[in-house]
Amino acid sequence: MIIQRRSRGFTLIEVMIVLVIIGVATAAISLNIAPDPDENLRLDARELALRLTTAQNEVRIDGRVIAWQALGDGYQFVRGIWANTPGSVVPVVTTAGELDRFDGDEALRPRQWRTTQVDVSPETPLLLTSEWIGAPLKLELRSGKHQVAIVRDGTGNYRGE
Repeated sequence: MIIQRRSRGFTLIEVMIVLVIIGVATAAISLNIAPDPDENLRLDARELALRLTTAQNEVRIDGRVIAWQALGDGYQFVRGIWANTPGSVVPVVTTAGELDRFDGDEALRPRQWRTTQVDVSPETPLLLTSEWIGAPLKLELRSGKHQVAIVRDGTGNYRGE
């Protein structure tokens, strides 16, 4: 009579195959989890391009010039306020005193950069007017060695590059 022994456990080949599969899966997951170092800068650029388009449309509807200003840790949109003048029924726009900083406006309220430090070029405030055809503009955002540009074409459309 031949007695057959049952094998208990795994062979060395089976254990090695399982370890290789676990290693490949771990490597794939870790590559997907590692953040792209300039992703936050690209997100800031996309969001700013959208907000600049919104501000441009607001200017065309309202008629008041809006200025975009880069601050140290963020940016804001500001515009003059309507004021009544003595002897006139037509209000005028004034920048004397308090400016409208869009605090109650979800789209144009002051924002913080996602990236710790963003340098903007050109540094002067950007004025948005009601002109339908404007000069092309290039706004550059830099954080460390990473750089993203926001471009306005002649028709007033903004896009990140």
